[in-house]
Amino acid sequence: MEEVFSGLHGTLQQVLANRLGWTTLREVQSRAYRAVSSGHDVLVIAPTAGGKTEAALIPVLDGILRKGSRGVACLYISPLKALINDQEERFRAFCTPTGLEVRMWHGDVPRGDRSWEEGEPPHILMITPESLEVLMGEESLARDLSFARYVIVDELHAFVESERGVHLKVLLDRLDLLAKRKVQRICLSATVGNPDEVLSWISGEGNRKEVVQIPVAAREKRFSFRLEEDEQRRMEALVRIASGKKALVFVNSRAEAEAVGKALKGRVEHLSVHHSSLSPEIRKKAEEAFSEEGSACIICTSTLELGIDIGDLDVVVQVGPPTSVSSFLQRMGRSGRRGRAPYMACLLRDPWELLVSIAVIESASRKRIEPLVPPGRPYNVLVQQVLLEVARRRRISRNRIMRSITRIPSWKDLPPGSLDLLFSYLEEEKFLIRDGEMLMPGSHMEDLFGKSNWKDLYSVIRGGGEFRAVTPEGELVGRLDSRFVAAGDRGSFNLGGRTWTLIKSDESHNLVVVVPGEEARGKVFWTGGQAGYSAAVCQAVQHVLSRRRSLLPLPEKEQVALQALCEMVPPIHRSGIHLWEEEGKRKRDVVALTFLSRSGNALLSALLRRVLPENTRIRYDDFSLLFPDFATSGATERVGDALSTVMAMDVEEMARLIPLPPRENWKFGAALPEALVREMAIRDTWKLEEFAGILSKLQVYPVQPAGKKTG
Repeated sequence: MEEVFSGLHGTLQQVLANRLGWTTLREVQSRAYRAVSSGHDVLVIAPTAGGKTEAALIPVLDGILRKGSRGVACLYISPLKALINDQEERFRAFCTPTGLEVRMWHGDVPRGDRSWEEGEPPHILMITPESLEVLMGEESLARDLSFARYVIVDELHAFVESERGVHLKVLLDRLDLLAKRKVQRICLSATVGNPDEVLSWISGEGNRKEVVQIPVAAREKRFSFRLEEDEQRRMEALVRIASGKKALVFVNSRAEAEAVGKALKGRVEHLSVHHSSLSPEIRKKAEEAFSEEGSACIICTSTLELGIDIGDLDVVVQVGPPTSVSSFLQRMGRSGRRGRAPYMACLLRDPWELLVSIAVIESASRKRIEPLVPPGRPYNVLVQQVLLEVARRRRISRNRIMRSITRIPSWKDLPPGSLDLLFSYLEEEKFLIRDGEMLMPGSHMEDLFGKSNWKDLYSVIRGGGEFRAVTPEGELVGRLDSRFVAAGDRGSFNLGGRTWTLIKSDESHNLVVVVPGEEARGKVFWTGGQAGYSAAVCQAVQHVLSRRRSLLPLPEKEQVALQALCEMVPPIHRSGIHLWEEEGKRKRDVVALTFLSRSGNALLSALLRRVLPENTRIRYDDFSLLFPDFATSGATERVGDALSTVMAMDVEEMARLIPLPPRENWKFGAALPEALVREMAIRDTWKLEEFAGILSKLQVYPVQPAGKKTG
């Protein structure tokens, strides 16, 4: 790697050598340099603290120093403002000594610090997709983006499967058009199950591309498991694990983070809570406290899975199983710095949580990571872009909008006629009004999106549903779910590890005023706070149960607990649906072990309700369906016949039977015709084609309940 180092621009060499003490580059950095210097779009995959940021930054700085730039030469795009804030110092450490300027642009940066004088743009601009959308609408500043040669997309995996990822891709396509050339895309991620497909998606057709992924040497990893059904004793165990250490405690929802924070308050030194509904200031204080000397503990959700640097730690604690293999790897990657073995302590409620945790760890050890699949019918983003064009121009012809949309490569796979259908609906519903050949914002568009100079149009993230919680002095504490606020007097509650009392609510501005409270009585919650396990995790659980043992070298206590759980479940196959009957309260319950995930079982139950008697009750979770008090006899056969009927359906028949999701599920759903909403639901919400394909390959196995003998 010395040959790459010695070939770097002299100024950059001096900075790396004199300020950072580098005399060579890591393999990932050398390979990334060669790929970027050859003009490839690149996806760099390396673990946390594996040198990914430098792998992107070094070839970019080298290129700018060699060729110069009259405008913004590089955009660094991050999914989080907090990650931009965290990375700024690292970028400046490289750039400032070379004479290159770095500037941040996002909603938390004061307006005056975001702009620049004409002819004095920064060389590197650190920005979120939403802020880039705003910037591209400011004509004088956007001109400086036409000089861009590089885009660095950090934590790419956080974008791919969401509409926000589609928005990002559209923005990159528009940047290419603005620059009148292909702007090179350099993407970073720690975990991607299908890197070649993901790079092809973000890069586009016909572009040279390369995945840079260095095999990680096998390292010893330490795990401990603690099963404790009693919540109080479980929290006592957590106190023992975290006390006197630098501990990062991951939970799977914001409400759980607040509950655990409340349970540990006063029992663990330097305790903080960190999740997406807390103010940036509170989260920043937690990160800063963790980087100081001595012990500290942060209770967090996925907000600290991403690459925010919080320094060395002693232990990662996982309360309950992680919901995906990718999430587990991100969390595990937080530990094991500076030569120490990564260590995760798993604090679990029952043997089922142990089983899921084992399945996740086994999948990670075999590198079976969830593939990332981008949306296929992102009409919600399409209509956002149409409405933005109209809002910015105020008067624009339909033909001009059509030309601007069809020039974007991201929209090349739109079904024929979808744009015509969209425009007809927008005019019918008064989102747009016509003046001759020109289109203008209509009353419906003004009412829904016209506030604050069309601010809502710049993001595809669905807002609303949350109230800003501020102190009487105007300090932002965080955001509360609207249903929690509407529930009325809940007394005091915990938010951000502190106790607050709600004293005033202003629904017209989605605002509540809070003051410090005493003992919290109300339990704060957020709608949709916890997702189910991924399909990959559910399938891995089935594999463990089918072999009735773990491949991991478990301690004896956990082996006994797992074995006892396996004996409670009938012997099953590695794939397929297994049915059996159990004695119910009045009749017989039917259990169907499916391992299709919560979303898959929600679909399956909706379809079964259409083919079973009208009053049939069905409950579901990630792994199974339950038909309580289904029948006195022949219950298994009836459910099996219904399953066979559903499994023989094609996508179109399934789509006709499932109720359409409410338009409110999409930020711009009200501006979309029903036909396009249905296409989005079939392709991206329900993923019906994939679901039907999986079902068609499964067999249904009637089995005897555990403990009963056949014949």
